[in-house]
Amino acid sequence: MSCHQELLARARALRPILAERAEHTSELRRVPEESIAAFQEAGFFRMLQPKRWGGYEVHPNTFFDVQREVAAGCASSGWVLGVVAIHAWQLALFPEQAQEDVWGSDASTLISSSYAPTGKVEKVEGGYRISGRWSFSSGSDHCQWIFLGGFAPTPEGSPPDMRTFLLPRSDYEIDDNWHTFALRGTGSKDIVVEGAFVPEHRTHKLIDGYLCKSPGNALNTAPLYRIPFGQIFVRSVSTSALGIARAALDFYLGVTAKKVGAADGSPAAKDPGTQLSVARAASKLDKSILVLHRNFDELMAYAERGEVAPIDKRVAWRWDSSEVVSDCVEVVDALFANCGGRALFTSSPIHRLFCDVHGARAHFANRPEKSGRNYGAVQLGLRSTDFFI
Repeated sequence: MSCHQELLARARALRPILAERAEHTSELRRVPEESIAAFQEAGFFRMLQPKRWGGYEVHPNTFFDVQREVAAGCASSGWVLGVVAIHAWQLALFPEQAQEDVWGSDASTLISSSYAPTGKVEKVEGGYRISGRWSFSSGSDHCQWIFLGGFAPTPEGSPPDMRTFLLPRSDYEIDDNWHTFALRGTGSKDIVVEGAFVPEHRTHKLIDGYLCKSPGNALNTAPLYRIPFGQIFVRSVSTSALGIARAALDFYLGVTAKKVGAADGSPAAKDPGTQLSVARAASKLDKSILVLHRNFDELMAYAERGEVAPIDKRVAWRWDSSEVVSDCVEVVDALFANCGGRALFTSSPIHRLFCDVHGARAHFANRPEKSGRNYGAVQLGLRSTDFFI
């Protein structure tokens, strides 16, 4: 059995267990410790970690297939797995000392994040001092380090210098303010920092990730680490929607196959409209997965040849990643509407799936409007305005 098959088999075995915990996960407002422990045991957090740190360095399609399967069991668990595990990939781009700081004593240490540059960054001797509040740090309760986005000060007239700043748990507080109706179990809480010092080696420049020329590339030379940061990150927050939509379709199939009309006793499965709804949902999901697999196959092919993927391709892939979430919303919405009044009860699994897929759609990386306009503009001969590609 290949590594891909083995990891996917582990995810499929966990899916029904995660489904049983899904409601508890929502009520807890974070992923249970036993689920995180199961992910650790299965090696899921090591999928994109460098081999020199005990990782597997799998093809991204393997990683995202596992995340999709986990999200089909529990959307919040799949979301946290994707977002937290992707950070092992980014840490591989940092200078060696930063990797030593995090993994030197325990290579299973996890990192959370909040990339929106909402804090204050001040240049000081040897590094930076940062303060402020960052929101939506999914899975932060389970992590001992964090990535925070911010703009490093630059001379007047110079281009912006957006960076990721790496901080240990002792340098920030978690504000438990995650009270939501969607993705409730992700524990995406606020992070508060009051004047923490971040040494230079614990920073990563966005432009280095864009150009695929990060300090860590000298150490971690596998093609996996020569793909653009923007491409792999956006997929970590869009892939869960595919798992949610799959779970909704499976639920609908299970219920509808046995359902009979209350008024006339006719089998719902024989209704032409029902049959067409199932066909459309299954086909839309299949096409989305095929497109996303193709995109990362192409992306990795460039990296394996030692090339950086061209901008027009990256713009298109960025659009595909965001648009797939809208497609998943359409799938779940249609199935939800066809479920009838029983879907309105909060005890119904499709009620939670309906909320969760809309929660996924709300993430800035999953809004297709900006990436769609940029994709269209580039095809019309204009320059890309998106550097997160």
